[in-house]
Parts: sequence; C-alpha cells; structure tokens
Amino acid sequence: QVQLVESGGGLVQAGGSLRLSCAASGRTLSSYAMGWFRQAPGKERDLVAAIRWSSGNTYHADSVKGRFAISRDSAKNTVYLQMNSLKPEDTAVYHCAATTDWGPGIGTETTYDYWGQGTQVTVSS
Repeated sequence: QVQLVESGGGLVQAGGSLRLSCAASGRTLSSYAMGWFRQAPGKERDLVAAIRWSSGNTYHADSVKGRFAISRDSAKNTVYLQMNSLKPEDTAVYHCAATTDWGPGIGTETTYDYWGQGTQVTVSS
C-alpha cells in the first residue's frame, strides 16, 4: 500500500506560481512512476505530468510544457509539481497518483493504483 498526501494548493493570480507536493508513505517509490492529474469542474481528469522514479524521466502535457515541471526527492519520498505562469484555465483539483507501469498507458487514470485526496488550485484573472 502507498499513501499519498498532496499539499501546496491555493488561490493565486494569473501569472503567479505555486509548488505542489505529494508525500508518499508505506513503500519506497523506486519501482513506481508518479503522475499529477487535474480535474476541472465538469471536465475529465487529465494527466499533467509524470515522472519515472528510478530514472527521473519525465512527461509533461503540451498544455503545461515550459510552465510546469515535475520533480522528485528520493530522500523525502516526495514528488513536486512546480507551476509557473499560471493561467485561469489551470484552475482544477490536482491529484497525485502512483503506478508501477511506465508505458503507453501513463496518461490513463486506470493505470494508477494509488491516489491522493487532491488539492485545489484556483487561478484568478
């Protein structure tokens, strides 16, 4: 079992920055990939970024490339999402998730075995 707890969400003006954290417990994450998903009201949950823990390889959705960056700290068993140049359309609940499957299904919710409770990010215009 892996427990995931997100933090760092909040209200920010457009153009501002936030850093989300996802602290994991229960297992070390060396065999996992971690993803950040977001879900806006009335919309599907979409993958924003993912990282393979062992190699550090990353994926970022086109909508956030150049603005968001996923990273991890092995010593703290924590994954981060640095969000810069935020836009109102980034407003959503952000969830972190863990999977042992780093492959073509990395963007699919059902690929992930463990989920955090989510943290709200609101970007005002």
